[in-house]
Amino acid sequence: SLMKDQVDGLRACGYPAAAIHSGLSPEEMRDEIALVRSGACRLVFASPERVLTPWFRELAMSAGVRTFAIDEAHCISQWGHDFRTEYRQLAELKRRFPGASIHAYTATATERVRADVIAQLELDDPEVLVGDFDRPNLTYRIVPRDRPSQQVADIIARHAREATIVYCISRKDTENLAAALVKQGVDARPYHAGLDSEERRRTQEAFAGESLDVVVATVAFGMGIDRSNVRCVIHAAMPKSIEHYQQETGRAGRDGLEAECVLLYSSADSLRWERLIERSAEQAGDPDAIIAAQTGLLNEVRRFCTGLVCRHRVLSEHFGQAWTREECGACDVCLGETKGAAASTVTAQKILSCVARVEQRFGLGHVVEVLAGGESETIRRYGHEALSTFGLLSDQPRKVIAAWVHQLIDQGLIDRTTGDYPVLQLNAESLSVLRGEREVMLTRSRKAGRGAASTVGKGWEGVDRDLFESLRTLRFTLAQEQGVPAYVIFGDATLRELARHAPVTRQAFREIHGVGDRKLERFGEAFISAIRSHRGESDPDPGEELQDSESSVRMTSGS
Repeated sequence: SLMKDQVDGLRACGYPAAAIHSGLSPEEMRDEIALVRSGACRLVFASPERVLTPWFRELAMSAGVRTFAIDEAHCISQWGHDFRTEYRQLAELKRRFPGASIHAYTATATERVRADVIAQLELDDPEVLVGDFDRPNLTYRIVPRDRPSQQVADIIARHAREATIVYCISRKDTENLAAALVKQGVDARPYHAGLDSEERRRTQEAFAGESLDVVVATVAFGMGIDRSNVRCVIHAAMPKSIEHYQQETGRAGRDGLEAECVLLYSSADSLRWERLIERSAEQAGDPDAIIAAQTGLLNEVRRFCTGLVCRHRVLSEHFGQAWTREECGACDVCLGETKGAAASTVTAQKILSCVARVEQRFGLGHVVEVLAGGESETIRRYGHEALSTFGLLSDQPRKVIAAWVHQLIDQGLIDRTTGDYPVLQLNAESLSVLRGEREVMLTRSRKAGRGAASTVGKGWEGVDRDLFESLRTLRFTLAQEQGVPAYVIFGDATLRELARHAPVTRQAFREIHGVGDRKLERFGEAFISAIRSHRGESDPDPGEELQDSESSVRMTSGS
């Protein structure tokens, strides 16, 4: 789907391109190959596995291919977040095409990964260009997870009629959350590799074509979608690494307009990922070095979620980019939505003392109940209402106490056993806090409610929202008629400019950013007519329009 969307977009802009992939029918495959052989095609898309086959080598040589561009190049490195053996084999390109130049592109490579990609591809002193990793148009928020389906629904409500991708860890999670959202009136569909190919295709096309705005998916979704106006990305659980987070949130706001990225966090996510990493390694027979690398990436994203540092700063510095600003003005920390809890060390000591008082034999829920002064049957059975730590945090909501316990687990100050009934236990670091030898920082989030919409409403100044919606509907209709994604017609940024300036002549329409001569010829008449209709004006006759355009040109050239 990604190849098809990209080829459709290039062809719509007048650039000849082809795609060779398994989704083509025999007739379509023959047509694409003939296009490549004819020399009329300047760009060919193919998977790494296909590029290395003998017949594709013959096709590339007959077409005189001189450049290979490798996308998602971090997959080449075992230190990357998505290592794939078929990508490692692309080093063969240098030997099979000794005269060709090789380019490797990725948006999520640390310095270590970049060095490994160079080594694995056997590149000789290549030019390395590193762009800006920061996405200033994205507002990042990390929020404790307590009622995930309701939290996700509330966030989606801030982006009504706008594209949202919700990421989950497992296939079952995507189906359960999508079903819960549908019950709340949200038109959402699940997407994961376990669905049949036809259902996945329908969901992808509906999302790309803008007849569907909300998809609940595993990380597989997004790679095959080139929709530039995604206004929100939600992680219903912690991602596997900072690199995954950067890549997945990077699917928001690709048109340069503002977008929101919200991560719902619980320390339970770490345990799930650890088990998945171990299980995957056993099945694939991965060496210990790869398991250690993935565990290290998991620890980094865990610190990111529980830290009290500007989110933009952490992401930029993670990829080796210096950060010089005091605040970003576009994350929960810098906006004051997540703050350090008062008397954090004392609070931590109360929690650790409670774990000790219950003799390190109970789980998180029971410890929270004791600290909150609860009246559960378990508390009465064991006489825990008589403990000195009973009710020590009764002035705090239970979900806040639980969040603090999770933070202490993430900071390595409390151990949690595995199994069906995990219990909390102290360790050497716990004792250093209890003795007052170590300071602790706990965070507390205030709810980012409807007021958060103000941070994602930038970019609408001077835009006629009703006209924007009219043009959006027209774009959808044209895209359906032509069988292409809506962004191929015009992106949201261009629609906003059209709704801001409301051009009613060809010359004025041509001056809008993102139009160009080709799109003016293909779509100008329909959009100008819609703008005139919105303004209550009738369409001029062709002679009047031509005269108006020529007058504008003469005025421009004479000024």
